[in-house]
Amino acid sequence: MSTQGYEAELLAEQHYVADLYRRLDAERDRAERQFNAALKRNDETPGERDVEVRAMVKETRRLSVADSGLCFGRLDALSGERSYIGRIGLFDEGHDYAPVLLDWRAPASRPFYTATAAQPEGTERRRQFHTKGRSLTSFTDENFTGPTPTGPTSTEANPTGENFTETSTTESTRTENTALLAALNAPRGEGMRDIVATIQAEQDRIIRLDHPGVVVIEGGPGTGKTVVALHRVAYLLYTQRERMERHGVLVVGPHPSFLGHIDRVLPSLGESDVVFTTPGGLVPGMHVTAEDGPEAARLKGSRKMLDVLAAAISDRQQLPPEPVHIGLRDVTVRIDAETAEWARDEARASGLPHNEARSVFTEIVTYVLTERAIARIGKGWLTRDDREAWEDLRSDLLKELAADPVFTKALDDLWPILTPETLLSQLYSSPEKLTKAGADPNLARTDGDAWTVSDVPLLDELVDLLGTKPDHTTKRKFTEEQQAEAEYAAGVMDILKLDREEMDEDVMLAPEHLLYAEDLAGRFVERDTRDLAERAAADRDWTYRHVVVDEAQELSEMDWRVLMRRCPARSFTVVGDLAQRRSAAGATSWGAMLDPYVPGRWLYRSLTVNYRTPAEIMAVAGALLAEFAPGVEPPESVRASGTKPWSRQVTDDELPIAIEEFAQEEAGREGTSVVIGPAGIKGAVLPTETKGLEYDAVLVVDPDRILADGPRGAADLYVALTRATQRLGVLHRNPLPEVLTSLAAR
Repeated sequence: MSTQGYEAELLAEQHYVADLYRRLDAERDRAERQFNAALKRNDETPGERDVEVRAMVKETRRLSVADSGLCFGRLDALSGERSYIGRIGLFDEGHDYAPVLLDWRAPASRPFYTATAAQPEGTERRRQFHTKGRSLTSFTDENFTGPTPTGPTSTEANPTGENFTETSTTESTRTENTALLAALNAPRGEGMRDIVATIQAEQDRIIRLDHPGVVVIEGGPGTGKTVVALHRVAYLLYTQRERMERHGVLVVGPHPSFLGHIDRVLPSLGESDVVFTTPGGLVPGMHVTAEDGPEAARLKGSRKMLDVLAAAISDRQQLPPEPVHIGLRDVTVRIDAETAEWARDEARASGLPHNEARSVFTEIVTYVLTERAIARIGKGWLTRDDREAWEDLRSDLLKELAADPVFTKALDDLWPILTPETLLSQLYSSPEKLTKAGADPNLARTDGDAWTVSDVPLLDELVDLLGTKPDHTTKRKFTEEQQAEAEYAAGVMDILKLDREEMDEDVMLAPEHLLYAEDLAGRFVERDTRDLAERAAADRDWTYRHVVVDEAQELSEMDWRVLMRRCPARSFTVVGDLAQRRSAAGATSWGAMLDPYVPGRWLYRSLTVNYRTPAEIMAVAGALLAEFAPGVEPPESVRASGTKPWSRQVTDDELPIAIEEFAQEEAGREGTSVVIGPAGIKGAVLPTETKGLEYDAVLVVDPDRILADGPRGAADLYVALTRATQRLGVLHRNPLPEVLTSLAAR
């Protein structure tokens, strides 16, 4: 294409993109008008109006995120049809809603990400746009019908200042397109960016999988596992919105910093019905304040803890060592071991959770006590044939028992109401209780309620095993309040009633105009105005339609039980890398974790291209990987940075100075940086705190101390070495580990 031809094409595309933004602005104005109208509307019930307002809020958000990179490409079909691809879909209302911009998730958009010269999928050309704000600055063409002469490549020929090339593309060179490399080489910001404009073919195939069960995405550092999983969520919400958005999506990440890093991706794609949490946040209201050692974490993560928890509950269902005597007004009765054992057996056989089974235990005990008391009180004058007198006496005795403190205390001793926190705390702090429950002594700790992440699935399990305390007073109180509100509303209606004879003939009430007292009362009921994500995050019993699990190799068998409870449909996107596992309770294989729940319903997909880590840095990390995971192939880097990783040996006194020099040097550059090291290094974060994150520059301190933590240490160092997108340096006080000797001295 000549320079003149290119400039003419660019001008035409600029006009088209400008028109798309005009349509977007018109859509946004209309949505805002509808939102304001819904707020003012008073001809609907508050509930209906709330639904409409929420819908318009979501639509406004969807349109607002499209400003950045609204349209990023064009597809030319062999038939001559042209399709523009963008962040959202836009339609021409004047021409039967013909699409003027295809949503990237639409089936017709797929060739934009997957077409090659070998498999053009009916496509002649893929055109990628390069934009700045709302302005189209240049474009790059990839032709699939044969080699095409290269277009103007100098800034003189291209007044936009960017290069324009026209090439024939194959699968192997697809990852070398200008838009992708520009994105990879750009300085990193404070959070993860979406990749909607640069999704690669292997990523797109996973994003668009319609598998209804579990999809496992495994890949080494920098392969885009997380961002692919998030785009898959956006795709599923687009294709299955009605089924999914009523329940929302849960995203589980390794630590809060990671969640802060990724939490803008889905909103940038127009999706907000998502809850983000860590494994430690899966039980609302619980606060993790301590950390388990490897052995305690391994023990707590095992399914064997189910037997321990069941035994700990059974241990609290006691028999009295001596009969408990209860002095009533006319007779003294006693709870003996035989009575308590019968009641206990019946309560356990009911299949109810512990707290709810207490009613069965109480019913049996009170039956025995009242039967014995009636027999003694009525001896000589009362028989069962006189059922009315018998039941009257029983009723009096039941009231006496309910008010008797000795009886109440006996019930609390023999079948106490338990909370998950109380049971688990007392278990940990009592070696005797641990022994009775068949638990390992390594679980003992002085501060029983110093909760750790490994305690979360146990507490969650206990919620179901214990159940809730039956409380009829709450329901009764609610009913009484409803009745009071209805009576008040009825009084209001009486005041508002008009004498029909005094009404003007033109003012007539139709049946649909009538408002009943209960309806009016309902208007005063406080409504939950929180959005779906807020409601779901606060509700332990909320179930999600889909769950994303990142760094899934770290989750234990007990963690998976929690997640499966949160998603009865078993629809998951699981992201991880077994080579990076550091948890002693984590996965050694995906099948070991998933087969108990979804046998035959999970798919495995791998990502093999490293988009984050330059080849120079990956060579260093790959040598370490070969040492501790020799059977695992490192991902192949798609680019080289031209900057070699370096190492420098320093003394104790020189270390803080060297760290400060790194910080100052990076402060003068655009982008992000981090210092990673073992505990105790001032200004450094632990490797575990950087999992899933990326930085332009990384300084690793004392790699030998990181490695010294056994198998976990090797995985941690591997993580640390693969966080950099541009530059990597290593400071060491002891001799450099042999596996890192390829680093250039500085």
